[in-house]
Amino acid sequence: MASEDSTFDIIITGAGLSGINAAYLLQSELPNHSFTVLESRDHIGGTWAFWKYPGVRSDSAMALFGFPWYPWTEGTNMADAHLIKKYMEGAAASQGIDKKIRFNHRVTSESWSSEEQRWTLHVDVTSGDGTVLEKKIFKTPWLVNATGYYSYEKPRPTVIPGIERFQGEVVHPQFWNDEVQYDNKRIIIIGSGATAITLLPALAKTAKHVTMLQRSPSYVVSLPARDKLMQFMERFMPIQWAGKINWWIRMVAETLSVQLLLNFPNWGRKSVVDAMRRQLPKGFDVDKHFNPRYNPFEQRLCLCPRGDFFEALRGPNASVVTDHIETVTENGILLKSGETLEADMIITATGLYMSLLNKIDVFVDGVRINDTIGQRYMWNGVMLEGIPNTGVITGYVAATWTPGASTRTQQFIKVIKHAEKTGATIATPYIDEAKRARLPKEPCIPNSSTYIAEVRDRLPLVANVGPWRNGKNWLEDAIRLWFGWVTTGMRFTSWNRAKSD
Repeated sequence: MASEDSTFDIIITGAGLSGINAAYLLQSELPNHSFTVLESRDHIGGTWAFWKYPGVRSDSAMALFGFPWYPWTEGTNMADAHLIKKYMEGAAASQGIDKKIRFNHRVTSESWSSEEQRWTLHVDVTSGDGTVLEKKIFKTPWLVNATGYYSYEKPRPTVIPGIERFQGEVVHPQFWNDEVQYDNKRIIIIGSGATAITLLPALAKTAKHVTMLQRSPSYVVSLPARDKLMQFMERFMPIQWAGKINWWIRMVAETLSVQLLLNFPNWGRKSVVDAMRRQLPKGFDVDKHFNPRYNPFEQRLCLCPRGDFFEALRGPNASVVTDHIETVTENGILLKSGETLEADMIITATGLYMSLLNKIDVFVDGVRINDTIGQRYMWNGVMLEGIPNTGVITGYVAATWTPGASTRTQQFIKVIKHAEKTGATIATPYIDEAKRARLPKEPCIPNSSTYIAEVRDRLPLVANVGPWRNGKNWLEDAIRLWFGWVTTGMRFTSWNRAKSD
């Protein structure tokens, strides 16, 4: 039986960016509700406390990536991981959220009972090395899953022919640690996403040579090093005011720029490619190495601060090769073109393993639902068809993450408020079977990146009609939050009424 101190009105899983933000929004909008945050590790930070590879940093401007309620004051546009972790710790402490977090509490299963009208969470309390010290049970009527969408333990499985023959060191960025030494080494980075774009300039500072080997090009956009607008406004007004004004200006600018690029793809492609061309060395083959086959925002744009990626490519010890791997050899990589790249180290920056609930087994009235997530529609980007009283918090993939996580958390809070106002105890996204048969079946993340496209059968569906959608930008989500009907596509009941029906 669960002890009294393990029963809460709301439980949040995960003390990363989304979890800390959800905690703030919950205690602000539902101040009379008890809650706790269950975090599997021994510190705040999520992604930004996990990744250790050189140069790891945000891939969005901090004015939007940070919390609207706790302005980013470092002055930089893009921040190193350790500064983001420090910022999150300060934000949590400023609101007393740090006192609500239970560290080393790893949720192993979540089980909904319609008869009890609440979730039961089975939790392993662990030591720093992962040893299970104790098992606990927590209960709650409302559950917020804020554990992200990828696995910390498992990278995306990638077949690289001949990799086992390589006599040098093979490193995956996900498992980078302080023992990895790269000074004066010849390094090949396999991949062309945000991790590769970050690694190349960081490694090139001390490596003998760094080659980014890509099958196809990416768009890379430079951001100024400093947030000059924020620095200017700080001179004339309180920092909280400056932060809020800066947030709105940045949000309008991001929304307009994304929509322009999406709606005028030919102009968008030319603008971004021309900007890259101006920063690359004279005579660089831009059409081969930096002219993607897809349009902007069909995959995420990669960002780099101060153009550091292009600056590295203008130096003597960094290069980009666009080709396919024939096989890895003992001393490097043989390409389909016949060219050989010699290496002392290979870094496999080949993507994430998408895992929406991060190894948590989820049951609804005794039925395990993990394997059916890919068959369920998403309700307003936050709840899943047929799963009661739980929000799954994610942010935007093509745009800045945090605004999306915020609007979706607020949408879930709207559901809780309506349920309590009407006396309902259960809120379940629901589609009539006849209507469901007519709904389109679209991926909830239309991004064409390989690591996303290959796991669409594990991710929820959207129809892009009514509430059955996953918004692509903040304005779209905010309009639905402010003006949408929370009852559309949602069945509010109490267990007693449900049994009588």
